[in-house]
Amino acid sequence: MSNITRLDPFDDLFRGFFVRPVDMNQPATTPSIRMDVTEQPKAFVVHAELPGVKKEDIHVHVEGNQVSITAEVKQEKEVREGDRILRSERYFGQVARSFQLAQDIDETQANAKFSDGVLELTLPKKAASASKRLTIE
Repeated sequence: MSNITRLDPFDDLFRGFFVRPVDMNQPATTPSIRMDVTEQPKAFVVHAELPGVKKEDIHVHVEGNQVSITAEVKQEKEVREGDRILRSERYFGQVARSFQLAQDIDETQANAKFSDGVLELTLPKKAASASKRLTIE
C-alpha cells in the first residue's frame, strides 16, 4: 500500500514568508567572481563579472594552464556622522578566482579588456610541441 501526499507548491512559499522575518543584522556573504569560459580553436575566452571594480584594481596572472584573477573592491563613500546603517549588503574587499584550462596558455599573446564591469580575457593556446620518436641504439 502506498501513501499518497498532496503537495501544495505555495505552502512553503507563504509559510517561509510569514514565519521567518528578515534578519537585518545578518552579515553579507563574500561574493565570488562569476564567469563564463569558452573554448575556440586557437584560444580560450573568459568573461568575468567584476561590478564596482576599477580597471587599475584588477590583476590577472597566467602560468602554464593556471589562470588567477584578483580584484579589490573599494568603498567610495564614508558614512556621515549621524547616519545609521540599517543594512549593508555591498561587499568591500578583495575577491579572487583561480582555475585551470585544458591546455597551456601563450602568455605573450594573451589579451585583457575591461568594459562595463566585465573583464574579457583572450588566452591563446600554446602550440603543442610535436612529439619526437627516439631511435634506440
